[in-house]
Amino acid sequence: MSTGAIIAIVVAALIIIALLAFVLPRMRARARVQKRERELQNRREQVAGEHRAEADSRERQAAEAEQRARIAEREAEAERAQAELHQERAGLHEKGMADHELIDDSERDKFAGTSAVSRDRDADGVDDRRETTTGRQDSDDYERGRRDEAIDENERPARFDRTAMEERERSDQPQR
Repeated sequence: MSTGAIIAIVVAALIIIALLAFVLPRMRARARVQKRERELQNRREQVAGEHRAEADSRERQAAEAEQRARIAEREAEAERAQAELHQERAGLHEKGMADHELIDDSERDKFAGTSAVSRDRDADGVDDRRETTTGRQDSDDYERGRRDEAIDENERPARFDRTAMEERERSDQPQR
């Protein structure tokens, strides 16, 4: 082997040793930094996951609390309505407009002639219960409207006309 080749091999070996001496520690340092970065990223993801889980839990608790608040608000509204109802009833009793509620059916004779037994609120001399049952005007109007609707545009009875059927049935029955 020639001396030139030996010198070239020695120089190459020194260069490789020098490179290893300078580059290897930097590569190790870079590998350590990358390992720490990965560990830090894992910790970030873990903590972020914990915070998201906590946020979801708090969100559910907030939704439940809002629902309980809505229920409580509705209950409060119902209580207010009940209070108003009782106030109205108290007003009716104070004015004597609900005396009929104070007297049982068995006591009607005892309180005859008082405002508790009278049912004439409009003071027309007719018991209001009788006015509603004897007022046939509304019923007649209703029946007239039904008959009018049963007749079509050609002034013919409709296919199914209850009043016409009832009249036919009456005419079929023997007269007594």
